Amino acid sequence: MPNRKLPSWADELRNTYLRGESSVFLLHGNVFDLILHEDKLTPLVDFVGDELLKTKDLICHFNPASGLRFRKKDRPVEKLEDFLGVRDTEKALQALENLLLTQDRVGVIIDYAEMIAPSGTTSFLSEADRRAVVTLHRWSLDRRFDHADNVVVLVTDQMAELSSNIVSNPKITALEVPLPDSSARTTLVRLLEPDASEKQIERLSTLSAGLKNVQIRGILAPGEDAEEDVRARVDVILRILGDVPEARHRAERLARVFSGVPKDEIVHLLKPDGLPELPDDKNDPYEQVYTLLAKRKREILQKECFGLIEFVEPDHDLSDVGGMDGVKRELMNISRNIRDGNRSRVPMGLLFTGPMGSGKTFVAEAFARSSGLTAIKLKNFRSKWVGSTEGNLEKILGVVKAIGNILVIIDEGDRAFGNSSGGGEGDGGTSSRVIARIKEFMSDTKNRGRVLFVLMTNRPDKLDIDIKRAGRLDKKIPFFYAYEPEEIELVIAAQLRRHEIQHDLQFPRDRARVSDLMVGLSNADVEAVLLLANELAHGVGSKLTAEIFTQALTDYLPSRDARMLEYMELLAVFESSSRKMLPKRYQNIDVDELQARLHKLRGKLG
Repeated sequence: MPNRKLPSWADELRNTYLRGESSVFLLHGNVFDLILHEDKLTPLVDFVGDELLKTKDLICHFNPASGLRFRKKDRPVEKLEDFLGVRDTEKALQALENLLLTQDRVGVIIDYAEMIAPSGTTSFLSEADRRAVVTLHRWSLDRRFDHADNVVVLVTDQMAELSSNIVSNPKITALEVPLPDSSARTTLVRLLEPDASEKQIERLSTLSAGLKNVQIRGILAPGEDAEEDVRARVDVILRILGDVPEARHRAERLARVFSGVPKDEIVHLLKPDGLPELPDDKNDPYEQVYTLLAKRKREILQKECFGLIEFVEPDHDLSDVGGMDGVKRELMNISRNIRDGNRSRVPMGLLFTGPMGSGKTFVAEAFARSSGLTAIKLKNFRSKWVGSTEGNLEKILGVVKAIGNILVIIDEGDRAFGNSSGGGEGDGGTSSRVIARIKEFMSDTKNRGRVLFVLMTNRPDKLDIDIKRAGRLDKKIPFFYAYEPEEIELVIAAQLRRHEIQHDLQFPRDRARVSDLMVGLSNADVEAVLLLANELAHGVGSKLTAEIFTQALTDYLPSRDARMLEYMELLAVFESSSRKMLPKRYQNIDVDELQARLHKLRGKLG
């Protein structure tokens, strides 16, 4: 039976209008998607006209490209020639205003509103743009509109590109059209894949988080191809599947899903690394569909977010991290609470702080893999977001919120959220607004347990103090160099496993020639020495031995600034949320003593 329930934003629009609170509405966000209602997918403008405004006698639609047209005309309209096909914005708005002031039960839809009343300083707007802004603003304040039972719906995908006079007008109700949530995606997948089991539907719904309805349909139910193209794909897939249960049925289903995918890519998706084996779950005909959906999703979202996000797909997990047992336990406990839905036990964000080379990025990526959570990195947003910056940011945050159960990794956080003396005014205040919006998003308690920020820096003293407060970065996790031979041996053992290095090292037998000599080196230095030693071992056709390791260590010259490294380490101690996560040498340090040492080093470093 078709689902007749309106989307939440549409229900709010209807109720707000019926209560007489507003007659001018601004729809923004996911406005170029298809709206799922009564088991049908409909473009938003058609949905607004056919469903939300269906009680109106006249419905007029203005698009700057196609001009004015009537979607519905149940009674005669005088001077019809003033409406049909008019593309000039000023003439179109004048015609619409005359209609709204002389007729009752009128609905008006204005598409691409940001092109009609663009944002910007008033002095830089053209005279026509200023008149358009004033006209739309005046409509929301004119009481004659309220008494006439008329409705105006403005549509824009990026509210930041619309005039602030429109956006900030309290008489204009702004409603966000969100990306489809879990319930909406499940309904759509069930509609597109009626033969799928509930378990398969649930997995497809989860994998499609962050995608629009139109994109999900495009992947799961693409358009019809020529019959010969379908047969060619079926033949290719049958050869790959071989003699497996229901091979023909699976091939025909996959041929439809792989519409438009080149044959070599189909082969790669069904036979990764050229191996003939099928995925472990040979009985699930959707296994390859899951793979394609995940791949297409990454491509779509990275493109839609303007290259400012990157999906993190590390090849290592927390088992590859040597030592740091307390840190690993803390991180796995957090990911477990996220997966189990214990949202109140999950911090809003994590701050990884410590000297360079102490493993912050490595651990963050390992955490992403071990937790099973989707992970993305925000890239260079302060330097690249210009022009439509705020709008682009809203799109990115909308995707983050829709995906859910996600890690958002921000490296070099002191550059992203640093205390800039210029206050961001060199770019017209864009950086300040962007950072303020991210702070607002980070502290939104609705995201607790669903969106976890991981911010990394070796200079937490350069961070804006407001970003470090409770409710944004609740837990501060310090990272340090290994100062005990036993700790270094754990790092060496983990690196030997990760790089699959053949060796003859044994501890504590080789401690004096290996780990004792590496005390004070960073984890990155340990890895560099290990790889150099492995290269030397290959050169002489031998396993890696303690003698070869000592030779590599003698040859290696680490780049070090002792005072700066000590300063970064003390900053990590100062920021730590818990003494239990500190090395023994710092667990009993007095706060006054710590501050005195920091102050002294700060003076020496200038």
